[in-house]
Amino acid sequence: MADLALSLTMLAVLVLGFGAIVLLRRGERKRAGLMALAALVALANVAIWSIPAPPGTAQRPR
Repeated sequence: MADLALSLTMLAVLVLGFGAIVLLRRGERKRAGLMALAALVALANVAIWSIPAPPGTAQRPR
């Protein structure tokens, strides 16, 4: 399930990045910047969740 969420988030990053480029070409700098910022935040979240935990620190399911 986590793989699906990460994959969908990466698709959203690509769409947001493309949308930011399109808006930037139209001259809407503020909206393009906000879309690019949202893409960067989503990309950072994917990077954080993709980093493997050190051995022996993973929590066991309860």
